[in-house]
Amino acid sequence: MSWSLKLDDPDESGLVHDFDASLSGIGQELGAGAYSMSDVLALPIFKQEDSTLSNEVDSKPPPFQYVLCAATSPAVKLHDETLTYLNQGQSYEIRMLDNRKVGEYPEINGKFVKSIIRVVFHDRRLQYMEHQQLEGWKWSRPGDRLLDLDVPLSVGIIDPRTNPSQLNTIEFLWEPSKRTSAFIQVHCISTEFTPRKHGGEKGVPFRIQLDTFKQNEHAEYTEHLHSASCQVKVFKPKGADRKQKTDREKMDKRNPPEKEKYQPSYDTTILAECSPWPDNCYVSSSPTDTPAFTPAHSTTFSVTESNSPSPTHQVEQVLVVPPPLVDPCSSSQRLLFNATIKETSQWLLQNRFSQFSRLLSNFSGADLLKLTRDDLIQICGAADGIRLFNALKGKAVRPRMTIYVCQESQQVYHAIYLDELTAMELSEKIAQLFNISPHQISQIYRQGPTGIHVIVSDEMIANFPEESCFVISTLKAENNEGYHIVLK
Repeated sequence: MSWSLKLDDPDESGLVHDFDASLSGIGQELGAGAYSMSDVLALPIFKQEDSTLSNEVDSKPPPFQYVLCAATSPAVKLHDETLTYLNQGQSYEIRMLDNRKVGEYPEINGKFVKSIIRVVFHDRRLQYMEHQQLEGWKWSRPGDRLLDLDVPLSVGIIDPRTNPSQLNTIEFLWEPSKRTSAFIQVHCISTEFTPRKHGGEKGVPFRIQLDTFKQNEHAEYTEHLHSASCQVKVFKPKGADRKQKTDREKMDKRNPPEKEKYQPSYDTTILAECSPWPDNCYVSSSPTDTPAFTPAHSTTFSVTESNSPSPTHQVEQVLVVPPPLVDPCSSSQRLLFNATIKETSQWLLQNRFSQFSRLLSNFSGADLLKLTRDDLIQICGAADGIRLFNALKGKAVRPRMTIYVCQESQQVYHAIYLDELTAMELSEKIAQLFNISPHQISQIYRQGPTGIHVIVSDEMIANFPEESCFVISTLKAENNEGYHIVLK
């Protein structure tokens, strides 16, 4: 009615008509815009305020949500993963939120679940050589851990545990229906794993990953429920605050169109869903069988003895690593160009490269032999890359001594390569050569002047001339258990 009072003038009538027409679209715009609220509610800031809102947006929300109480960087582009800066040794809260719908996972109601928090490398190349990197850090920081749980500050945590052999992992039990917060401390900084110490900005990023499991029918926490992670960089104390301030100042200097290309900074970090970490250590709380840095084979027989005279067991007596291997000096231990994928995998295990067997699981002998020294260093790290290159293409180590032996009834000699120059080693090599157990050899003699038998000692072997030739005869031992070997 108010508009009809102003229809006297034809011009004014046209203006009113135009204005009325412009108003007619407002309802439609608002109606379309109402549906975009779901996109707004899906933003991490709204998920942090009320996890139930995300349930209305996502068709299959995760059963849990983990929130790291540390601000995200404003210098991250849209659609990139968030980046969070942490201070070394400072306690940061991770809130464990129950995000289940009604009736979802009823089997864990009123029960505990197990969560494993770990700090791992974000860079895939460093993931492949994680064990070597962490071992190096361990030697430079004896007695320290990469990741710790601040138990006094934590809430709702039951049975927290750390494994001495896994410095980057902590685990604990918690009940989803109760308030739970885990306070963690990261003691390694990003620049400790860079070739040159450039400073915090050039440091490598880490991932904080959290894997949660429920009990199986045997009351073991092995059934995976949920995994999530976020990207972080760790600085020396107060360094994260300075870096956050620097990023914020850089963004303030950008013009509005450029700012729209970057994510806003949030006060907390939502851990995004991810795949469970491979080779989880949740099956047992005792130290797991992680690859050791001790030699994987031995030159003695005390580790894998066998009383069977069967030829199929003789190689196992010389080398500790299964499956049965050839003699270390044999050229057949070298990886062949036509080796299959399975044979290549076995060769890696036999030569103490088991930590790379999964990474190189699809490599044949030809594929592996085509890699250059730099390729192997890039994949395996400097130490193991050079070792693998030498194992693939390097020459066999020359033995300290070579002797030739044959049986009395034969004219063909066999070479025996000695490295330790001991009577025990000689006994082992002879037993291997003639497919008998070393325990069947009671004593080794050397025939001296006038046919006397002289006991072969370590000192005698050390004074053998290089490439000495011997004819071997055997005598039954006095107790009828085994034989005496005579070198003529």
